[in-house]
Amino acid sequence: MGDRGQDPRVSAVLEVLAGTPAEVVARTWAVDPGLLDRWVRAFVEAGAAQVTNRPSPQVARQRDRFLTTFMHGLRSPLAVAQMWVGLLGDAPGDGQAVLDIVAQLQSALDQLDERATDVQLLTAAMLGRLSLETRRVHVEEVATVLQPPPATIGGEGMDVEVSVDPELFGRILRDLWEAAHEAGATPGEVRLEVETVQPWVEIRVVRVGAPIEPAELHAMFEPFDREEDDIRTTVGLYLARALVVVHGGTIGVDQDDDTTVFAVRVPDARLSAAPDPD
Repeated sequence: MGDRGQDPRVSAVLEVLAGTPAEVVARTWAVDPGLLDRWVRAFVEAGAAQVTNRPSPQVARQRDRFLTTFMHGLRSPLAVAQMWVGLLGDAPGDGQAVLDIVAQLQSALDQLDERATDVQLLTAAMLGRLSLETRRVHVEEVATVLQPPPATIGGEGMDVEVSVDPELFGRILRDLWEAAHEAGATPGEVRLEVETVQPWVEIRVVRVGAPIEPAELHAMFEPFDREEDDIRTTVGLYLARALVVVHGGTIGVDQDDDTTVFAVRVPDARLSAAPDPD
């Protein structure tokens, strides 16, 4: 198999461009053939844009997407903060009432700070300027941010190592975990599983319960695409996808009548540390 020190997505694309049948490459690298096809098209389009000095129309779409996401992410907590500031001015002399309003205002400001961080990370990822501070960590360590915490980590368990930026990868898992709990009807169970699917380590957030409506599922990955009362639109999974790409991995979702699985794959750190047997 190709150069293990190279991004596996690039290695897979180069094998296709070198003439290896796409279906063979997809099996070799354990990726969906449709996903591999998108990688190849993106690779070729990016190269053509660079050679011809004619950026793809996708650049403009990404700009518009960023601006829309930025405004959506900031508007709600800002409006809440303004409301509580107004109430603070009209608050009675009761000290407890003032303390309650200040607590609500602090919560709104915390959300505003979180959205600002989301936008900062999204911008850096889109511009290719996000620097990762990667190190080898156990899955258990990056899963500590999950609330409520998983009772156990299934599959190969908590001791599997991944080479990631712990803070940013923790945000990815948190967003998937929250999506699994909050989307659609209340799930019967949400659990975390880990499995090696060489050359990847796959971490799954498994949601047991009725499937999520397709429109809602789509909106979760396209934060500005729809804005209906029954669809929760956030920066969340769009940012998670951008952060996964920066880690050299993939993200996806699959569901049947009883289970929805949000899965993120990152290159297996154990392979990068070992010489290629080929």
